[in-house]
Amino acid sequence: MHQVRLFFTALQFFTRLPIPGWVGFDAAWLNQASRYFPLVGLVVAAIAGATYAVAAYFLPAPVAAILSTAAGIYATGAFHEDGFADMCDGFGGGMTPERVLEIMKDSRIGAYGAIGTICLLALKLTTLSMLPPLAAIGALFVAHPLSRLMATSLIWRLDYARAEGKAKPLAQKMSGAEFLLAAVTAIVPALAVIALQWLTWRALLAGVALAAIATIWLARKFVRRIGGYTGDCLGAVQQVSEVMFYLCALGALRA
Repeated sequence: MHQVRLFFTALQFFTRLPIPGWVGFDAAWLNQASRYFPLVGLVVAAIAGATYAVAAYFLPAPVAAILSTAAGIYATGAFHEDGFADMCDGFGGGMTPERVLEIMKDSRIGAYGAIGTICLLALKLTTLSMLPPLAAIGALFVAHPLSRLMATSLIWRLDYARAEGKAKPLAQKMSGAEFLLAAVTAIVPALAVIALQWLTWRALLAGVALAAIATIWLARKFVRRIGGYTGDCLGAVQQVSEVMFYLCALGALRA
């Protein structure tokens, strides 16, 4: 029952979905809830995938891609997109660690954040719209949990860069066992998608590899520039690694 409460705590923190009243709340649970970050991604993938499936039945693929992406953004309250935009602003406009953190804390969006978000969404929508329907749905079910696992790896391996922020309650070191549990929740849907033949092994392995490379590159940049990660950095890793998987799915299909 405690694990169920931890999952619902993570769901409440990372999405705008309602949770049962009996779950309750304890601030200490937030320190353990990050292990279910990928499982929350599976819930978001189910929402986006169902939206895509229904829309693709009646409408062209580009429209289905837009509607499914909008459904995912609505479910999360643009939580991760906002973090990506703040990271672009901070790392694009800040020259010192203090200035980078100050810019990322500002709720206003700047030129770097606006341009970065537009390019990110355009790339996401283009790749999804060019995939066959089943491949697109399969990519959603893999990319959402996987990208959140990549973000969780920062909590596991890096230090938190400041004492306050959106992800402060989750800014604690994860144990190897907790990260392993998070990894399992990302691996299971990936294997299911392969078993259903919605994606190929080549697409899966290439997508995981490119998502990991992007995460490592961003993590090194975070450490070099601000000495660790923030909640905005988690959102940036999630968004970038998600798009990287879509690119690999499309590339493997064309190859």
